[in-house]
Amino acid sequence: MNAMSIIEIAQKTRVSARKLAVLSAEAKNQAIEVIAKALEAAAPDIVAANAADCKAAEADGIAKPLYDRLKLDESKLKSAIAGVRDVAKLPDPVGSVQIHRELDTGLILKRVTCPLGVLGIIFEARPEALIQIVSLAIKSGNGVILKGGKEAVRSCEILTKVIHQALAETPVNPEVVQLLTTREETIELLKMDEDVDLIIPRGSNSFVRFVQENTRIPVLGHADGICHLYADKAADIQKAVEISVDAKTQYPAACNAIETLLVHSAIAPKFLPAVAAALQQKKVQLRGDEKTRAILENIAEANEADWSTEYSDLILSIKIVDSVEEAINHINTYGSRHTDVIVTEDSEAAETFLNAVDAAGVYHNCSTRFADGFRYGFGAEVGISTQQMPPRGPVGLEGLITYKYRVVGDGHIAASYVGKEAKEFTHRDL
Repeated sequence: MNAMSIIEIAQKTRVSARKLAVLSAEAKNQAIEVIAKALEAAAPDIVAANAADCKAAEADGIAKPLYDRLKLDESKLKSAIAGVRDVAKLPDPVGSVQIHRELDTGLILKRVTCPLGVLGIIFEARPEALIQIVSLAIKSGNGVILKGGKEAVRSCEILTKVIHQALAETPVNPEVVQLLTTREETIELLKMDEDVDLIIPRGSNSFVRFVQENTRIPVLGHADGICHLYADKAADIQKAVEISVDAKTQYPAACNAIETLLVHSAIAPKFLPAVAAALQQKKVQLRGDEKTRAILENIAEANEADWSTEYSDLILSIKIVDSVEEAINHINTYGSRHTDVIVTEDSEAAETFLNAVDAAGVYHNCSTRFADGFRYGFGAEVGISTQQMPPRGPVGLEGLITYKYRVVGDGHIAASYVGKEAKEFTHRDL
């Protein structure tokens, strides 16, 4: 596909998105429900197309974490469709009045939410991301240009086909959802700063970095998911073991799985053998610093590079620290500002940790695996952002809208408010 046809795609998306932007909440919700029903009806075909993708990817020697993300079985599809319906239940994010203020008699200011315009979503492997993103884009009144990884091409094509057929029966023009399939198209998409308003990449850290470094379009995303669990000296050992096992093994390929376990030296002799036994039972390969290996003698050595590695696999690095401050310092040095947790029964230590750790998600006594738009009640997420500027963490509808300032007067002019007999502003919130 040449650059011209990509420009045409983007322009068509923008035109149809402008029409979507003014549709009622009811019309958008009905369109989302039609998509959910169409996906349910096409489930066998979707699962079959994904199985073909998985088979081809295995033959190409796909890495296990990527394979896990690629697989879209019946239960994953079911949960993605539930997410679509949850998005329909959410309040309409468009047209909400955030500020309503009288500047002077008859001069009224409103700040009103509106869609961003056209989103470019580039994702590796995970086909259910396409389902989540389309439902969020329609709900927020945005057009969307999707580019899935080559390993998921059959899955993405059938999902887009089903969504297009569904939207054809609704007031939403199917052209608001577009699918690109080649790497060349990705490069062209990244150059389209006049037609695309936001790029959201979802995939490995090297992939997200590539996107960030090759576009002038604003990028919402996170490069690394280096999450930590700190077991404090006042931790409940059993609780800490269970949370550690869940945070590492419940879905190791996820960006919110922990990669480093920090343990207070006061509990290390008791806690480490217990947690190691539980993790090794789940086939986790452990690596430790010198102090850890004095307690767990049969594990590999953790080197400097391990502290800043996202394994996305059943590998975990362990380090012993002497204080909550040392744990915080390690996390703020090596972490990726994604999600970090303290396990402790000491509320003061917990408060110190929650305030001082620089991350989008800071947790106390629960698994990092809760860092997810669906689990936060956002219906779904377009991605997770680890930047300082909002939106931060799992991004739902609020990350896909912006706002306009509407000012309505009655012949008001700025000159009336300067000089000797200047009028005064009332600045009264209505």
